[in-house]
Amino acid sequence: MSSRIPELLEMLHAMITEAWGLPLGAEKCIIERNKALDLLDEIRAQFPTELAEARNLIAGRAEFISNAKREADNIRRTAEERARKMIDEQEIIKTAKSRAHAMVTSAESNTSELRRVANEYVDDTMKRTEDALMSALTEIRESRLKFRQAARTAPPPQTPPPPPPGIHPDDEFED
Repeated sequence: MSSRIPELLEMLHAMITEAWGLPLGAEKCIIERNKALDLLDEIRAQFPTELAEARNLIAGRAEFISNAKREADNIRRTAEERARKMIDEQEIIKTAKSRAHAMVTSAESNTSELRRVANEYVDDTMKRTEDALMSALTEIRESRLKFRQAARTAPPPQTPPPPPPGIHPDDEFED
């Protein structure tokens, strides 16, 4: 809604500047009272509309500022929450990396220890096997030597007894 107040004020100003001056009073003039009062009444009638529009603009401005502040607060809170989450995630990642490093170090240490123990076990088992084989070999050599000695001192083999009478050695028997 456009305001007529500036136009009405301009008309009142023109009326006063064009008015006839009084003799002996340079600052005083004669104007038509009714015309001036009509202009002032119109200006006064326009003021409530202008004041209402001004109040609406001020209220709208206040609401806009309030909404902007709320939105800014929401954006700030969201940004702070995101930053906290990112920091927490970074802490979680750091903790996970630290734990992973500790686990890898522990696993490597355990692997080295297991490898050492396994090597000792295999070496011990092989040593015992070697000792058992050496003992068995020694026993076999001793048995062989005893066998040779017994074979040298044994009486010569006897001839087999003759077959019973009526059986020839080349006969075949049926079952």
